[in-house]
Amino acid sequence: MRLNRTLLLGCLSGLLMTSTVLADVLDRVKSKGVLTVGVVIDPPFGIKNKNGTLSGYDVDFAIAIAKKLGVKPVILELDTDERVNALNSNKIDILTAYTKTAEREKQVNFSYGYFVTGQKFVAKLRKIQTLDDVKSLSVGAIRDTTSEKLAKKELAGTTIISFTDVDEAFRFLQQGKIDAITYDEPILAAKLFAMPGKQQYEISPVSLSTKAYGLAVAKGEKRLVGVINDTLSELEDSGEAARIFERWFGPTSSAPLQRIFKIQS
Repeated sequence: MRLNRTLLLGCLSGLLMTSTVLADVLDRVKSKGVLTVGVVIDPPFGIKNKNGTLSGYDVDFAIAIAKKLGVKPVILELDTDERVNALNSNKIDILTAYTKTAEREKQVNFSYGYFVTGQKFVAKLRKIQTLDDVKSLSVGAIRDTTSEKLAKKELAGTTIISFTDVDEAFRFLQQGKIDAITYDEPILAAKLFAMPGKQQYEISPVSLSTKAYGLAVAKGEKRLVGVINDTLSELEDSGEAARIFERWFGPTSSAPLQRIFKIQS
């Protein structure tokens, strides 16, 4: 009986410790007075300025969430392949622009989608008019992204070449070493806008998918997700979310797109 009681107390202690580990990020953020948000440099979502500061669509949302919490925002630049590790190691509290998938739901908790986009292609003019046109091409994709995974799945027989980042992929496209790049349309639009000789290229009229970006937190952090979702809903209802979109994707921006979505649960 004593042994069973000891085992029971040990199990209860373990459960309490696990609960504390899984549900302490919001308390930690408020205690420190700092919200650390991880952003990948993919203009206009994340932009690295000449003075070293970061700005962009994701940064504006990070600032709004920090304001809601009454804490200071700290924006941390991340590489694509370190995103989840940074979240799980507590290097960051929130990860931005993370494509929502069922597989990723097992690893993190997601907010509402705050950006909806399609995965398209950049190639020479009229080179890609249908998905069948892609089959004989060499296509660049960004390593460890949902775009790369989907391209390999949906474009069987197509040569998919993986790149560390989108800038490297565009260099290869300009040099004629690959025929096309597949990635999310807003990032392709921004890179194409700044590309020398851009008049020779276009974003294809066909899409591989439609996807939603969410803000991700460590698995189990439902309280923090609740605050994020409340903030996103308030920004949508007030019109501020649309204004943030207009700032970075409006007709006079470097990545003009139409806002075809609203933030909702």
